[in-house]
Amino acid sequence: MSALQDQYGRTFRTLRVSLLQHCNLGCVYCVAGEDDLKQANAGKESLPVDGLLAMIGRLRDRLPLDTVRLTGGEPLLYPGLTALIRGIRAAGIGAVRMTTNGFLLERMAVGLKEAGLEALNISLDAVDEDVFFRMSRRHSVTRIIKGVDAAIAAGLRVKINAVMMKGINDCQLLPLLEFAFSRGITVRFLEVMAMGHLHDTAGRYLVSQEEILRTIGGHYRIVPEERAASATARYWTTDAGHRFGIIANESEPFCRDCDRLRLDSSGHIYGCLSSNQPITLQPHETAAEWDIKLREALGQKQALKFVGSDLSMLRIGG
Repeated sequence: MSALQDQYGRTFRTLRVSLLQHCNLGCVYCVAGEDDLKQANAGKESLPVDGLLAMIGRLRDRLPLDTVRLTGGEPLLYPGLTALIRGIRAAGIGAVRMTTNGFLLERMAVGLKEAGLEALNISLDAVDEDVFFRMSRRHSVTRIIKGVDAAIAAGLRVKINAVMMKGINDCQLLPLLEFAFSRGITVRFLEVMAMGHLHDTAGRYLVSQEEILRTIGGHYRIVPEERAASATARYWTTDAGHRFGIIANESEPFCRDCDRLRLDSSGHIYGCLSSNQPITLQPHETAAEWDIKLREALGQKQALKFVGSDLSMLRIGG
């Protein structure tokens, strides 16, 4: 196994696999409008299950991978999803997780659990229907909520991810908190990222970690937890034992011990969301050639702070 490591002691332990560029929502932090979404949905075909499994298996041979997270686009739209999960588990990777918008989750949760999926991060940026539409350009937040409940009932470990945007959904901070607490699950609030069409304008929508804590602290007594190594989020607990997190890529960057490698739906790798320079892995290349490219990907990591990219999250995954 490769001893790949950079000057900060970072390596790759978590592989995030973007299964496809398609999505059934049109979230405002991901696409500028419906035309952008249509263009993405008409993009390149994704690698088939056997192709992805071959790449993941070779990466597993070169790196100390212990977790694979499936992302998108929207991963629940990927054909052969349960077969892919089974194949990843069979390759010896114990932790297979997924990030999804949950729109199709109600009817798929049991099958995902049976295939070997361990945990889900479900994107839910509002529980109010009107605010949900402003964020996602789609109706029926109740479908996402039913998906959340179905996943919990299936025995999957569930977290809610909510991107907070000033003037759009920041009024949902406490309702989302209460929604998660009522179900005994964790919600994580994300500072908006300077990605894609928001690369140069994300700051105008930023709801900072300080603002989030001030709002929650006005209603709950909260105690911080120690940040876990390589974690994207910091967590707090309330007196009642409820837990929430904040992914503060702007206020409190977590680059210094990042261990994530990204594989997109066309077979390119990225060492950092801040890079829009894909590195192509070819099946016919030798292990030594892959090692050179993995070192190149590791060199894409930022030393201290996320700087963003004009690459859409639809392309590279969350």
